[in-house]
Amino acid sequence: MLDNPWAQFALILAIALVAAALVTVAATVSTRLTGRRKSWPAGLVRRARAPFRALAFLVAAWIAVTVAFPLREWRPVLDQAFTILVIGATAWLLGALVAFTTDLTLGRYRIDVPDNRLARRIRTQTLIVKRLAIVLIVVLAIGAALLTFPAVRAVGASVLASAGIASIVAGLAAQSVLANIFAGLQIVFSDALRVDDVVVVEGEWGRVGEITLSYVVLDLWDERRLVLPCTYFTTTPFQNWTRRGSELLGAVELDLDWRVSPARMREHLDDVLAHTDLWDGRASVLQVTEATGGYVRVRILVTARDAPTLFDLRCLVREAMVTWTQAAMPTALPVQRVLMTEPGGPAVQAHEPTPQDAGLFTGSAEAEARADTFTQAIPVVSSGDEQDQSSKSTATREETTERT
Repeated sequence: MLDNPWAQFALILAIALVAAALVTVAATVSTRLTGRRKSWPAGLVRRARAPFRALAFLVAAWIAVTVAFPLREWRPVLDQAFTILVIGATAWLLGALVAFTTDLTLGRYRIDVPDNRLARRIRTQTLIVKRLAIVLIVVLAIGAALLTFPAVRAVGASVLASAGIASIVAGLAAQSVLANIFAGLQIVFSDALRVDDVVVVEGEWGRVGEITLSYVVLDLWDERRLVLPCTYFTTTPFQNWTRRGSELLGAVELDLDWRVSPARMREHLDDVLAHTDLWDGRASVLQVTEATGGYVRVRILVTARDAPTLFDLRCLVREAMVTWTQAAMPTALPVQRVLMTEPGGPAVQAHEPTPQDAGLFTGSAEAEARADTFTQAIPVVSSGDEQDQSSKSTATREETTERT
């Protein structure tokens, strides 16, 4: 029976496949024993088990075909097919290792904890590097698979000869795509924007949910999604509320009547902040910033640990101060005053004071010195000087007439 070449091939193929199975089992066991008290071996086995087994069985079958396949005229075709399959399995295994490394890194840097600025930066950069690595692996695998065809290798020489022109044409055709890719890399590695950052873009407040090589996805506060190209964040100003930290300062403004008491409002503000966990205790200020247009503008500044907490705190303070003003100081509520007059009544003669001679540029030595800075060398003639010059001119004319 062993004299049959197909029987020999089947036996060798079975032995190779069994050996491949033993190698995969040994690799799994050794990996688990190496990290017995750690959690990473389980993740590595979960990610790499399938591609590693596929690669091992393909290599074993390839060896069996090379050693004992009866039909030698089919071996070049089978060798090329196995080469392409092994390239694909290798790319699959490398992608699984990249995914495992990404999971390991993201597991060490969690973003669901306070003070997670470093973790958000590492997470953003890790996700971008993962995408770049996977794209590079796929491109290299496709290129290696295509090079197994002799016709493609022949075309490759002519393509390399005209690589300069081709690169220029490709660059012009994919200008916007390349600009977005480089913008994405610039955003990530300059630490200007990170996943989970709170930003204000185009008047919309939201959180960065995803950063890719071409676009950024914002999860807005009302559960909408705003998708923007990466070039937007490198060419347009935007607000990043968590660039250095998540703490924020917010304002609450109230327009009240002139009879309001800011001192009593400060006392009530302290009482409101003392009974809420939304306030982080860093700052609380109540000031009168405007007193025009018939109203007094009271501005309250409070601080919170992050943007959502600050929003709720501002709403709480605003409601508490409005309710308290209605109950404790109803006279401080904003009102519109209208002056009623009798039509056709006699005009009231007002005794206006006589205007003073002192002004900005006249009436005192300081004012005249101030005026000199504008007149410079132009002579300033006073009224007394004008009378003297007039009398001198009259005397000169009379003397000339007598001589005549």
